[in-house]
Amino acid sequence: MKLTFDVESKPKFGQLIVFAFQQLLAIMAATIAVPAIINGNAGLAGTDQMSQAAALFGAGVGTIVYLLFTKFKSPVFLGSSFAFLGSMTAAFAGAATVSLGYLGLIIGAAFAGLVYVIIAIVVKFAGTRWIEKLMPAVVIGPTVAIIGLSLAGNAVGDLQTANAGGSVYVAIVCGIVTLAVTMISASYGKKMIKLIPFIIGILAGYVVALVFTLIGTATGNVDLKVIDFSAFQNLTIFSVPEFTFLKAFGAFGELNGSYIVSIAVAYAPVAFVVFAEHIADHKNLSSIINRDLLKEPGLHRTLLGDGVGSIAGALFGGCPNTTYGESVGCVAITGNASVTTIICTAILAILISFFTPFIAFLKTIPSCVMGGVCMALYGFIAVSGLKMVQKVNLEKNKNMFVVSVILIAGIGGLKLVFGEITITAIACALILGILANLMLAKSDKDDTPAEGGEAETAETTETTETAETETQTTSEEK
Repeated sequence: MKLTFDVESKPKFGQLIVFAFQQLLAIMAATIAVPAIINGNAGLAGTDQMSQAAALFGAGVGTIVYLLFTKFKSPVFLGSSFAFLGSMTAAFAGAATVSLGYLGLIIGAAFAGLVYVIIAIVVKFAGTRWIEKLMPAVVIGPTVAIIGLSLAGNAVGDLQTANAGGSVYVAIVCGIVTLAVTMISASYGKKMIKLIPFIIGILAGYVVALVFTLIGTATGNVDLKVIDFSAFQNLTIFSVPEFTFLKAFGAFGELNGSYIVSIAVAYAPVAFVVFAEHIADHKNLSSIINRDLLKEPGLHRTLLGDGVGSIAGALFGGCPNTTYGESVGCVAITGNASVTTIICTAILAILISFFTPFIAFLKTIPSCVMGGVCMALYGFIAVSGLKMVQKVNLEKNKNMFVVSVILIAGIGGLKLVFGEITITAIACALILGILANLMLAKSDKDDTPAEGGEAETAETTETTETAETETQTTSEEK
């Protein structure tokens, strides 16, 4: 696709702040949702709860670490990973005290990061050809599409949610306004407007939600209330986030071998699953920025950045990090692939984590408004995957089977649970796709087209004509 700002581009300072804020809005909801979910799953309350501000700080630090390892060539933000929700819950559930649970979060992230480091070393010496053989476009394309499609339920669910208890229909109106303004801004906007469609869309949706909420409050009509302002209660201007390493301090004396093994078993296998999603995300981003990130800066560097970034992020926020589809979608829609924007976003995330009122404001953005934005973000991820499939000859039965298996397993939600370890639907779909592709690899030579072979005939004719043209051109040049 055509980019407005390339990877090395450096927007003007004013633009840079606005672009960074837009990226922050895109990744914010999911990044701070992970600690909130863990607080509920582990039954944490009061001062024992994981800090959302600390998670945001950790995401900023993890992103900077990732950018350093990738030589500032991969424009994507790292946020809290949902894949480790079960692992993080196990870190608390298996602990004698809450403090030991926080130490478990750090140890677990270290194990996950170690898996990435080991795979990175293997890739460094063995290269990436084996990965390209295992995961060609026919496998990666539909897998990337599944990443977007698997989030469709989240987007639609948020679209129908009014946080203050309002009617689902009012929520949908706010979400659709957000989506419509975002689409119009991205499609018809001039210059700066076209580069910040999410900010404009979210602000428009927020204003509509605010109007409904004010009318509902004035008339006593609960159905019209959308925004929950409780986050603004008992606020201070600035506060230091409750970093995970501070809560974990003092628990080392209670460590024992069985606890460490249980944490390793909870985290390490999930890291292998996330590795597959890591490749899919970087293949997707590569197609958007027209560069092969698996070759330059190299898969070993992206893995090291992700792994060490996860350890750094968990040290502060408790959450292992991962490349965010929302961030990739933001790059795709706006055409802004500037790494400088991502750096600024990371710094902004770190600074904002200390500014309590702003964190509170972000929490008041209604789910329905974010749902409207995410319909576009997740959709772009899915479409990016489908664009990869365009390069695949789907007239061949082999390719049809591989794509079909991945799509159905992913959309159908096939997942495997072994104790605290969950192999996600995306990972299951990818594994099945790889196995199907390998199993049918030898059918390439004698595969019969599903629809009569017209596409292959046309392809052969085109190749012959191209060869004849090249021969003629060469003769003329001589």
